[in-house]
Amino acid sequence: MKYKKSSLESNPLFGDLPLELSGNISAMNPWWRSEAAIPSPAFHRWPFERVLRTLKQGLTPATVLRGPRRIGKTILLQQAIQFLLKEGVEPNRILYVAFDELPTLRGIREPVLAISRWFERNILKTTFNATASAGKPAFLFMDEVQNLDAWAPQVKNLVDNQAVRSMVTGSSSLRIEAGRDSLAGRVTTIDMGPLLLREISELRYGISLAPMWGDNGLDKLTDFAFWEKAVRRAKEETEIRLKAFKSFSERGGYPIAQEKHDTPWHELADYLNETVIRRAIQHDLRMGPRGQKRDEKLLEEVFRLCCRYAGQAAGQSAFVPEIQQALAGNIGWHRVLTYLRFLDGTLLLRLIPPIELRLKRKKAPAKVCLSDHSLRASWLQEIVPLDSKGLTDNPHLTDLAGHLAESVLGYFLASIPSLDVAYFPARGAEPEVDFVITIGTRRIPIEVKYRKRIDPLDDTKGLRAFLEKTVYNAPLGILITLEDDVVIPDPRIIPISLSAFLWTR
Repeated sequence: MKYKKSSLESNPLFGDLPLELSGNISAMNPWWRSEAAIPSPAFHRWPFERVLRTLKQGLTPATVLRGPRRIGKTILLQQAIQFLLKEGVEPNRILYVAFDELPTLRGIREPVLAISRWFERNILKTTFNATASAGKPAFLFMDEVQNLDAWAPQVKNLVDNQAVRSMVTGSSSLRIEAGRDSLAGRVTTIDMGPLLLREISELRYGISLAPMWGDNGLDKLTDFAFWEKAVRRAKEETEIRLKAFKSFSERGGYPIAQEKHDTPWHELADYLNETVIRRAIQHDLRMGPRGQKRDEKLLEEVFRLCCRYAGQAAGQSAFVPEIQQALAGNIGWHRVLTYLRFLDGTLLLRLIPPIELRLKRKKAPAKVCLSDHSLRASWLQEIVPLDSKGLTDNPHLTDLAGHLAESVLGYFLASIPSLDVAYFPARGAEPEVDFVITIGTRRIPIEVKYRKRIDPLDDTKGLRAFLEKTVYNAPLGILITLEDDVVIPDPRIIPISLSAFLWTR
């Protein structure tokens, strides 16, 4: 009996991929052949439940998971796939493609659409719309999609015309953000950074405790009772909190640093330099618009200075002379600032802007906050402890630790969805405030004083000056300290240690 092609198979729009590429994609999806996939860790990063929820029943057909390299995005996708399979989703309804591992994509126009059509024809063997109409939608996982030119219009075309649920990941927010405009209303974005303190507790010590502060509900941050409860909870969980914070101080928040905690530091530092920093500089940022190559040496030097000035608002006067001396060239501030924004785009750091109040913006440089202090330690080969005992043993590093504490806090705040974060530069008689978070019409000033002894008056000057300006509409102020049990007589100010603050999420 002669085989008769289905209408899908005979449609010329659904052409095949090159043999080598289709073989590579097939190898990435062993469940199609009832074969076991690479084992996934039992530990789940915090967005796991949210990823599943948005995948299955989110408001938008596409979800973007952003974050620096090596923080677990690919593993999270693999865990989501394994969950769907265990839940009973047929293997042929799931496609996974890692776009940074497919050199055979070269020369293929619109690879997202081409691969989707190939999957529809050869694996699903029916149309996306037909299987979705039967209540069994296909799930498409596209890893490191920012490596593709014009990925966003392709995803837009796909979700506009096909009833699929898709998730894409990216390590460069520059390229991801460039595509989100065309995906307005079609994509939900989830940002994921290095490990939270509670995640270190679970991954390293097997102790999982529910956080006080989830993904939603920023309004609670303006409530004095919330912070009082946070301080109490942190005291109740002091032992594991300080244990996790010590591990964070020593190794940082990259998952591999905590998983391989017995690895000598110099080996881990080399790994972070090669797979996180140089990979971002040499791969994610190598090309600019219209194929224009970026200066790799300048990027490295700018990142080195970001490490040197982490937690500080170091601007033109700090960066330009040092870069001109290091590279022996007449490099201007505008070019340096452009490269700073490139690095911000890799999510290796966040640039915290000066706050805008009463339509007046202070001409001040952004504050540099690294994604993780371990990157500074690995790139500069200089370890600075953040925990109390480490600083007791190394008191000469206290000032540096204070800047790094600001850096850690700034990146932590900037990673919270929908939270507006800035800092308040000194203005006339008004002193600087390290950070100001805005929730609706209210603002909360946050000051970092990271040392053993706190002066209740001198160390709260900035907070009190901000609180006393009724126009700023600040219900309370927060003082971030090194130690627990700091007492401040001003009832408007909540003292809380950095470890206790990080412990809230």
